[in-house]
Amino acid sequence: MSFQSKIKTIEWVNNVSRMVDQTLIPYEYKMVDIKSADEMFDAIRTMIVRGAPAIGIAGAHGMALAAMEVASKSADKSEFIEKLQKYAQYLKSSRPTAVNLMWAVDRQLELAQKSQGTPEQIVRILIENGIRMENEDIEINKKIGDYGAQLVKKGATILTHCNAGALATVGYGTALGVVRSAFANDSSIKVFADETRPRQQGARITTFELKMDGIPVTLITDGMCGYFMNKGMIDMVVVGADRIAANGDTANKIGTYTVAIAAKYHNVPFYIAAPLSTIDTNIQSGSEIPIEERDKEEVTHINGKRICAEGVDVINPGFDVTPNELITGIITEKGVLYPPYSESIKKAFEC
Repeated sequence: MSFQSKIKTIEWVNNVSRMVDQTLIPYEYKMVDIKSADEMFDAIRTMIVRGAPAIGIAGAHGMALAAMEVASKSADKSEFIEKLQKYAQYLKSSRPTAVNLMWAVDRQLELAQKSQGTPEQIVRILIENGIRMENEDIEINKKIGDYGAQLVKKGATILTHCNAGALATVGYGTALGVVRSAFANDSSIKVFADETRPRQQGARITTFELKMDGIPVTLITDGMCGYFMNKGMIDMVVVGADRIAANGDTANKIGTYTVAIAAKYHNVPFYIAAPLSTIDTNIQSGSEIPIEERDKEEVTHINGKRICAEGVDVINPGFDVTPNELITGIITEKGVLYPPYSESIKKAFEC
């Protein structure tokens, strides 16, 4: 059974990409209209839109916006495609770790290259495909949620890191999709959300959307997971992913690796919930995943206020990689994949 979330993160409306400005949550729930490829680049880069699946749809919309701009200036198809290819590279450079962005942009570019129509006709095709991808994302996430719900025992407390919910997707969620589907079957399900420094996606966003949907949630700091696991208060961990290698190694928000180590020590099942589009079969292990280095002020400041001494050195990787041996299973729209992941991932793509 699927849960009906109240959130629609991103959608194509009247030739613009309308999305929730996630930099304002929880103080304000505001929709913004993205009207150009440059605005989309900035929206992705500054995390107005965030979460790998949502970034993917943003990339698809960005390509439609780029096509609209190019078609208005060029009637020649070869020139149109050449300029669209440059926009594709530009959009993909906005966030290097989340592979859904590359997948969605390339899917739009390939569709444009194969289309036989005029630039104006190709614009319409890309818009329609972007809308189709929106709808696909929700259906895929509901399947992930329903497969994952079968792993959740009655009354379980689920720990999640960062935000892999409705606001990280079009409107249902991957890790929180599992929570939503489990809660639809058993309202005694509870969630522990860690704050997820340095941008506090767990504190700001996960708690916000779970409270909106009436799902019980307890906020803890990043360093508390081992304490609660030791107390037997966490039954399982479910997190999202930004890129999964062919061997199952998984990049997710910084701090995920630490949670996985604690879960392994305490014999707490640790699951990844992600669509197959997050799996990058072109890379063999996590060592090949590019890790985004983000602005130092994300660490030194909170809400614009400095929290440390001036001039202190800061290193701020946005993601870390959890080795496959720490992962109990990967929940996808094709079912739950288990080790050895090199085999189960390959089979999932063959189905």
